Amino acid sequence: MGVGAVSPLRFKVKIFADTADKAAILDLYAKPWISGFTTNPSLMRKAGVTDYRAFACDILAAIPDRPISLEVFADDSSSIERQARLIASWGGNVYVKIPVTNTRREPLLDLICRLSHSGVKVNVTALLSLTQVRDVVQSLAGGAPSCISVFAGRIADTGIDPMPLMSAALDFIRPYPEIELIWASPREILNLVQADRIGCHIITLTGDILNKLDILGRDLADYSLETVKMFYHDARKSGLTL
Repeated sequence: MGVGAVSPLRFKVKIFADTADKAAILDLYAKPWISGFTTNPSLMRKAGVTDYRAFACDILAAIPDRPISLEVFADDSSSIERQARLIASWGGNVYVKIPVTNTRREPLLDLICRLSHSGVKVNVTALLSLTQVRDVVQSLAGGAPSCISVFAGRIADTGIDPMPLMSAALDFIRPYPEIELIWASPREILNLVQADRIGCHIITLTGDILNKLDILGRDLADYSLETVKMFYHDARKSGLTL
């Protein structure tokens, strides 16, 4: 950590790394403040993953003791269920990511309920509304340990403050200790502070945001001077003249 930076260990919210880069995952596994990992098909595509099973099993062999979320990619209930049960069989620390609906906007609540109550740990993903949170909580209540991923960053992208929604989501979840709320799709380090402030259980951080942790707690006067120096040196390197 940089001089004056705040250690991630000070936060109560658990930090999960959100990536499908195998080298990055193994490097982050060595850091005690990384409590788990999440992936999705888009991250896998970005990382060049073509053999899903081989990638997942390599990661699970190296990391047997922290939660790892792996997502289905089918779109009909029967195929999603088959994939979910297969993925769950790969390790006891696996959480299977199930989207809240399929691509036809059809809710997958019955499937989510069936999987959870048969012992599959699920991470229901892509939620953006309190109605979705309420319905998913009802489906998961009393089932296996589970997570609900609310995409707070995407909510913020629409111009809506996600903080009240995330706080209300926690109220829905609070009576059910088997369910944890994930602050998903954060956009900046401030979101880590916000998630911790409201008592969110987990936040997922991509590599771009993890790389900014050194800035956390930095003196603003020093940061201002660093910014001034950056502009000055970049102008010189560009050979600008007037």
